[in-house]
Amino acid sequence: MNNNKIIVLLGMLALDKVKIISVLAVILMLFFMTGAFAEDYSNIPIKGRVTMIDLGAKKCIPCKMMAPIMEKMEKAYKGKADIIFIDVWENRQPVKRFKIRAIPTQIFFNELGEEMYRHVGFLDEKSIIEQMTKMGVAAPNLGSKG
Repeated sequence: MNNNKIIVLLGMLALDKVKIISVLAVILMLFFMTGAFAEDYSNIPIKGRVTMIDLGAKKCIPCKMMAPIMEKMEKAYKGKADIIFIDVWENRQPVKRFKIRAIPTQIFFNELGEEMYRHVGFLDEKSIIEQMTKMGVAAPNLGSKG
């Protein structure tokens, strides 16, 4: 009889472990779904440096068209200004913070972190360089291919 009680207790403990694991799994899923593990963008715009952020999505058509331009601008302005892409379909917090109504949206901030210019829609390379130049950032030398 004592053996039966032990077996029943062990069975109950095993069931409790399953419940605990199930609850933990649900909690982890909620964290991932709500963006609790999303990147932290609280330090954007970068203080002390001109910053351009492009808020879009990797699967949005105009955003896809801008992706190679953004990569090129990020390399061209490295050390001079910060060029940052934020996927708002993966990270929802910036949508509210930056008051995004449509994507892509580009926002240019001065060294003090003040918004200086906002554009909604596709923005070409020439327009980005013109805006950065207006904000005091020297145009990059894009003549060499490599």
